[in-house]
Amino acid sequence: MQAASRLRGFMPGFASPTVGNRSSDRLLPWLLVPVFVISILPIARLAIEGVFVGGVPSTDYIRDVLGSSTTWRAAANSLYTAGLGTIISLLIGGAFAFLVALTDIRAKAVLVFCFMIPMMIPPQITALAWVQLTGPSSALLNALGMAPPMGSPQPFYSAEGIALLLGIQHASIVFLTLRANLRMLPREQIEAARLAGARGGRLWWQIILPLTSPGLIAGTAMAFVTALGNFGIPAMLGIPANYSTLPTLIYQKLAGFGPSVLGEVSVLAMLIGMIAILGVAVHHRLLGKRDYRLMGMVGRPLDIRLGARRTLVEAVLWAVLMAILVIPLMALVATALVPAFGVKLSLANYSFDAFYEVLFVQPSTIRAFHNSFMLSVGAAVTLVAICLPLAYVIVRRPTRLTHMVNLLVEVPYALPGVVLAIACILLFIRIPVIDVSLYGTLAIIFVAYLARFLVIALRPVMNSFSQLDPALEEAAQACGAGLGRRLRDILLPLAAPSAAAGALLVFLTAFNELTVSALLWSAGNETLGVLIFNLDDSGDTVLASAVAVLVVLVVIALMTGFQLASRRLPKGVVPWQT
Repeated sequence: MQAASRLRGFMPGFASPTVGNRSSDRLLPWLLVPVFVISILPIARLAIEGVFVGGVPSTDYIRDVLGSSTTWRAAANSLYTAGLGTIISLLIGGAFAFLVALTDIRAKAVLVFCFMIPMMIPPQITALAWVQLTGPSSALLNALGMAPPMGSPQPFYSAEGIALLLGIQHASIVFLTLRANLRMLPREQIEAARLAGARGGRLWWQIILPLTSPGLIAGTAMAFVTALGNFGIPAMLGIPANYSTLPTLIYQKLAGFGPSVLGEVSVLAMLIGMIAILGVAVHHRLLGKRDYRLMGMVGRPLDIRLGARRTLVEAVLWAVLMAILVIPLMALVATALVPAFGVKLSLANYSFDAFYEVLFVQPSTIRAFHNSFMLSVGAAVTLVAICLPLAYVIVRRPTRLTHMVNLLVEVPYALPGVVLAIACILLFIRIPVIDVSLYGTLAIIFVAYLARFLVIALRPVMNSFSQLDPALEEAAQACGAGLGRRLRDILLPLAAPSAAAGALLVFLTAFNELTVSALLWSAGNETLGVLIFNLDDSGDTVLASAVAVLVVLVVIALMTGFQLASRRLPKGVVPWQT
């Protein structure tokens, strides 16, 4: 013990081992190997491109990129749109989470079910739907006789338009992360505050909000990082208005080719990574100031009575869902039903030819559905298996190494998908030692998905472990239960709802993913995001809308299946189940 004490004094990150900590220490190297391979190696390989010119260390790329005013203008635009979008996500997702989880509003399951659907729509299709909805060629507005005159400016071709759609797209991230925390609030603590006289806004501000700060902060950080690396919405709305963000600037540089493009893209990628890591560091700084663990057992969810205001609150929530879900879907359906893009939709000329074309004429549609489903399910299952023990070690063993890993897993998610794709190509085009190439296979897309979505699966589980009462585990340890037994019988059942929420986020995000697979796909390995993008890029907007509508219908059918099967599953495993 004296040696351990001396070593702890010499190394601040060193903690004296206990029986449980020794088990965690033995587990840590096995967890770091996959994290290192899928998250750190690709980024390190890409970084080498930015600091070497012709195999010689050089700062030429860094000087050229950082000396350009275009870079800093794009960085400022990225911060503005991502920051404003995060505030919108926080307002929408936070309000829905608090009202759905804590109050007695009706039809909670349907509200949650509907609120998650906007996140399933690919960002570029969301942007396309809103542009079609508000533009002069809108099939829906033309059918209603409400379309603006030809030549009218498009309001979504602006920074605020980009931020609004980013906020809508990522509100579900804040909602799911915060709701997982709200479901774990010990009811007796809230009831004690109410018996002491805390009511309404005071109860929420002084009791509930501080207790749910980890979920709120984590959801905000995830929404910001996601918005920072979003490519689809800034590309669809920003490029036509000559409004560049860092992801679109990288895309434009890649499209221009040239001998120095990889080096410059590497420097831009590192710039985005530094901004993301700064945001994550602020997140950890805020969480590190206090101990957020909750004492006591998780009980029955809160059910605060709204009284006469319940109908008004329900009307507002459904009105918001109409605006962010129903209207874009109506625009997509209307576009998919017109004979040709720009033609006015009417009862006389509507057609299902686009659906017949993508389902029965083009084999690529079924192939893309199969590939995307297998990749997204495989990524969700694999990441949950990695993240459950990894989150436990990071939360229970806060050393310098685990802190570093906790920061580095954010980087692949913060980088634009095209940058991660290039990093994977550079690393896996010819794997050293075993001399195997993954380029052109589904395997490289799968590895890129694991790297990109690792943090999405990790954060909800970490928040869950950080709030679990350590007395439960200590009692089991005192009775002789080893780490494996404690994980299986105590920790994993309690963390299952958060793990399921993380898996669902991974599945939904990967199912429609575009920017990573856009550079990694090959003939026969198309994904849905690639298929939709290629159809739209080739001018087949109607077919792209038809595929997007089918994607939404398939995901809704899958969610319905989970909902029906939830009666046979442990309580809380299905995240949207109330």
